[in-house]
Amino acid sequence: MTIYRERLLPGPWIFIMTALVIPASLLVFLPINPTIGVICAAVLYGAIVFLLITGSPRVIVTDAALFAGRARLPLENVGPATGYIGVEATAERGPRLDARAWLVIRGWIAPVVKVIVNDDEDPAPYWLVSTRNPVALVEAIKKARSNS
Repeated sequence: MTIYRERLLPGPWIFIMTALVIPASLLVFLPINPTIGVICAAVLYGAIVFLLITGSPRVIVTDAALFAGRARLPLENVGPATGYIGVEATAERGPRLDARAWLVIRGWIAPVVKVIVNDDEDPAPYWLVSTRNPVALVEAIKKARSNS
């Protein structure tokens, strides 16, 4: 059973910024052939949007595991989770970051949740996961841990 689900999609400003590929490709291809220039611009922007959407990881909490991107952490190995926003989130992604941590962070999503890994054989001491709603993710992890 799924308790929490989130897709780490880019914000609207990323799509607006990547739209700059349209005038750039038009500048290159319009002098050669206007039709090909318009088609190329549309295809390039469409490909970028497709890759941004399909490449966005999911964060899922079920009654059996925590999924972050392609990684899976069984609930018996999930320790306490703590959410961070603002300056604290920046510190967790920067100066306080352990090089061994498993990261599923996206630059366009500032808040993060730190999940301690309770597995002596796992080289990662914790997972650091981007989320737009750290409170809901922490609560979902607590709920899943209490149900297991």
